Formats: sequence, C-alpha cells, structure tokens
Amino acid sequence: MRHPRPRTGSIGLAAPLAALLLGAATGSAAAQGAPETRAWTEILAAAEGQTVYWNAWGGDPATNDFIAWVGEEVNARHGVSVVHVKLSDTAEAVSRVLAEKAAGRDAGGAVDLIWINGPNFLAMKDEGLLHGPFVEALPNFALVDTVEKPSNVVDFTVPVEGLAAPWRVAQVAYLYDGEAVDVAMLPRSIPEMSDWAAANPGRLTHPTARDFLGATFLKQALVELVDDPAALQEPATDESYAETVAPLWDWYDALRPHLWRAGAEFPESGPAQNQLLADGEIDIAITFNPAEAAAGAIQGRLPETVRVFFLEDGTIGNTSFVAIPYNAAHEEGAMVVANFLMSPQAQARAQDPADLGAFTVLDLSRLSGDERAAFDVSDAHPAMPAPEEFVRVLPEPHPSWMTRLVEDWERRISG
Repeated sequence: MRHPRPRTGSIGLAAPLAALLLGAATGSAAAQGAPETRAWTEILAAAEGQTVYWNAWGGDPATNDFIAWVGEEVNARHGVSVVHVKLSDTAEAVSRVLAEKAAGRDAGGAVDLIWINGPNFLAMKDEGLLHGPFVEALPNFALVDTVEKPSNVVDFTVPVEGLAAPWRVAQVAYLYDGEAVDVAMLPRSIPEMSDWAAANPGRLTHPTARDFLGATFLKQALVELVDDPAALQEPATDESYAETVAPLWDWYDALRPHLWRAGAEFPESGPAQNQLLADGEIDIAITFNPAEAAAGAIQGRLPETVRVFFLEDGTIGNTSFVAIPYNAAHEEGAMVVANFLMSPQAQARAQDPADLGAFTVLDLSRLSGDERAAFDVSDAHPAMPAPEEFVRVLPEPHPSWMTRLVEDWERRISG
C-alpha cells in the first residue's frame, strides 16, 4: 500500500512586490539602462573570473542539477563561476533588488541573474530595475525562434524588448496514471474537469495558488471560461475584473468540494502535487512541462505508467527568461550564462527528459544537422507526447490578472 505524504506551506508574492504590481498594472514603463553595445569579445574578457549569483527557484532537483551543470560548463569554457541562490519564490529576488534601489545601492548588487517571467518581470521592467537591453548582444540569440514561438519576445502580453533572454518553453498539460485511469474518460475541457471531479471525489487537486503552477490552474480555467479571451490581454481593472472572472469562480466553487481533502488543503508546489500522484492519492495533476511524465519516470519521481494529456481547445504556454538587475555586480558574467543557456548544447540537454525535459526556445532550422539531431527525443521514453498530441498554445493573460486571481483565491480559501 502506498502512503500519502501530505505537505503544507506557501509560496507567495513578497509584500513590496504585490503592492508594486497593483500600481504597475496600468502604469507606464520606467526608463531602463543604456543598451549593451560592447563587442562580445570584450564582454567575455570582462566576465572571466567573475562569480554570477543566479537567483532561481530551487524547488525541483532536476532543475537544480541542470543549473549546476551550466555552472560547470561556463566555468570550463569562460572562467565564470555560478552560485545558485535557491529561491522559494522569485519575488524574493525582486524584493531584494527593490530594497537595494531604495537604499541607493545602484552598483555592486547582490543579484546578478534572475530566472523570471510574468508578474515579476513586469514589476522589474516597470520600475526600471533591469540591465539592458542586452539580449541582442548575445550571439546565440540569433538562433532563437521569435516567429513561431512569440512568447520568446512577449511575456504575458508584455514586450520583452531585449531585457531578458529566453531559455525554456512551457505549455500546460495534465498528468495521469494510465494504469489507474481510463484515458477515454479523461476530461478534455474545463467544464468536463468539474464533472470528472464530481464523479471522482478527492482524486484531483492543484498546488496552492500562491505557487505559480497553482495560479496557472486558475488561469487555464479562466481562459477557457471567459466570454471574451481578448479582454485578458489588457490589464485588469477594478471595473473589468469582477465581471470577467465571475464564470471562473462559479466553476471553482462547484469544483472545490470534490478536490483532494475536500478542497481544505492544497499541496505547496508542483513537485508536492506530483508526489501525491506518485503515491496514488490523486489521479490527475497539472504540469507546465509536457515532458514531465517522461522526465519523472526516467528520474524516478513518477511511475512508469504516468502519461500526459491536453485540453482539446488548447492550453496556456509561455517562456521562462533570465534577466539581469540594473545594479548587478557581475553583469558580464551574467550575460555569458544567459548566452550559454541559449546554445544548442544547453538547449538539447535541457530538452532531454533524462536531464530536464524542457522544450527548446530555438529555431531548429537555424542549426546544423548534427545539432538538430541532438534534439530528437521522441523515442526517449513512451511517456513523451507525440507531435500530433500537442494542442494550440494559448497566450498568457496580462500579469495583473494573475496577481488579482491569487489574492482573490486566498480570500476565498481563508473565508
């Protein structure tokens, strides 16, 4: 008998960031620094010997291992060291930079590189907290697909404008154990998910909405249930929010009593949710990585029988970026790391489910034949979805919708 491993906790927006975001929703962007114009050889020379403090979420062992490998590679190639500052929430790093700015520390900052997107990127961009634009100075950016993968240059409706470098693509999918669930009975839409939960009480959950993946569970439902999805591409206002999200909360109020532990508790993160699936506590789990089933099986985190499925009308997709704070102490080293993350070698390793299982930001047609061959992981594991299984990628709502949804969810859960 498999025993559950209940986990509790919270991952939330830091208070200064949450307050900043409320003002940023309709505000205009502050001026950033000067564009990076130095030659790449000059940047490489300045970077040698630097130590880059990369602030990145530390909740996933496979990602932590990948970041450690990146550090080994850039040190061997360019003499740049990487220290992974492990975060429970990206807002911790953003708040740190905000505090340094308030204290007048405009150089020699403690944060050199941040794994970032969504509300955190908007906050830093609107407050002028980012170095650059710098991405055009990175040689490997020429390999990035900016046409078929528009989220590589537009983050949650916000133009990136060279202030962050893309490094991994994500799309919502759902995990299930094919040994425990009949694939023909899986829900293929948000309304069907509510019906499925009612028929299978306690077998579905989602991470707390304070966690990015939990917030995405709500956003995916909102995108499908809203009358006019285009409204979500504009900043949420007091006037637009309540009416637009009413169908979502009607759906969620009907769903919640049928969730794991009757919707009274929620796993603290994606990995905690996946453990419930592995332990047989739930049957369906949301993921932002279509390769998660294969990667989890290969890495021993999930049973070999776990597979992924998509909702038939499409699912939300986005890109993860790395950005450099305006006052970074080691901006050249940070640019070297960002450039390596976009290299064919790093991107192929990231896409391999034995390592990370994160899909590439690159346009493979721009690579050599040998480089392209390294990306063929279709036979890496039976749980890797075939190309024909993928559905269309739906755009992320403006970050202000996520911020308000999380606050609204917390009020409803605590009430």
